[in-house]
Amino acid sequence: MDALTGKQKRFLRSRGQSLAPLVSVGKAGLTQAVLAALSDQLDHHELVKIKLPAGSERKILAAEAAETLTATCVGVIGRTALLYRANKRLDDDKRIPLP
Repeated sequence: MDALTGKQKRFLRSRGQSLAPLVSVGKAGLTQAVLAALSDQLDHHELVKIKLPAGSERKILAAEAAETLTATCVGVIGRTALLYRANKRLDDDKRIPLP
């Protein structure tokens, strides 16, 4: 995936503020079921907020999920991460237009 600019990441973080977390990662970590659910949500929404378990490895976990799914980790704040993956198969009115 192409690297996002700082302006694009800021834009996506602002869009993500109003989102509710769609996927929760449990104590077991990034299982195949969690990755499949996350991939499905990214296919439908492009921008997905996920809830991470408590612990110090939250940024590593979010980066690992993004790398596994060929997505971009837009940001991690507290126990919440925001992932973005463009989907060219979506209708134009459902896609997120990046600046």
